[in-house]
Amino acid sequence: MSARLHLYDRVAEETASVVIRRYSTSFGLASKLLGSGVRQHVENIYALVRVADEVVDGAAVEAGLDTVGAARQLNELEVEVERALESGFSTNLVVHAFALTARESGFGAEYTRPFFESMRTDLSETEHDQESFDRYVYGSAEVVGLMCLRSFLLGVPVTTAERDRFEHGARALGAAFQKVNFLRDLAADFDTLGRSYFPGVSVESFTEADKVRLLDDIDADLRTSAAVVPDLPPTSRKAVALAQGLFAELSVRLRATPADRLRRTRVRVPNPVKARIAAAAALGRTPRA
Repeated sequence: MSARLHLYDRVAEETASVVIRRYSTSFGLASKLLGSGVRQHVENIYALVRVADEVVDGAAVEAGLDTVGAARQLNELEVEVERALESGFSTNLVVHAFALTARESGFGAEYTRPFFESMRTDLSETEHDQESFDRYVYGSAEVVGLMCLRSFLLGVPVTTAERDRFEHGARALGAAFQKVNFLRDLAADFDTLGRSYFPGVSVESFTEADKVRLLDDIDADLRTSAAVVPDLPPTSRKAVALAQGLFAELSVRLRATPADRLRRTRVRVPNPVKARIAAAAALGRTPRA
């Protein structure tokens, strides 16, 4: 590799690291527990996810783009990603960093296309039936878990059965993350964005039975993912245990919060509790299934 390309690669990855650390303190906490050979790959993946999310819900809207303009930007971003996956280069530094990870980890459009399709859904759909909800969760969250898993397993010999089990766990954890975020953002998504993600659930008349049913489903996903965490490679195990622990704690707090209050407020994990969960993960304590 030439010195100039090496420098460009490093600058792209440093850019990806800045993006994700500025946007997510929880992610920054978890990433510190990743092995050095894995951390950058995960930051490269999440930086692209963050940029796409800003096109749909964040900076693009505040910059004055309407739905058509945001959709155009998202489509152009996807085209640039696929071009970089093929060529290994992009003038967009975040895309370039993502492509470095995707090409090395061995994944491509089979994951990015469902991801961008889910992002586009947020620009056109405000409610879901079960089929569209499952498709949305797969594209917006489960494939991100699968991307990260590919980087976790780089250079790690695994059987087909082991890979299948890891992928099942990665998808379950991604789904749990997304569903928890939907539940804790119930009010903001509906009041600000006009969205109601959960099929068959009325946000305006959200009940305790609705909450319990949704959390039972989330906890089933968390149990599935927790069963896999102890068998992950050491370079990723502690960070995934921390992420699992944080969202399990959120699930507990959501269950303890009355349904009518969830309609008005966002449940958080206090920093001292985050620190306790992080310390346990750092000591190698993995979650119980």
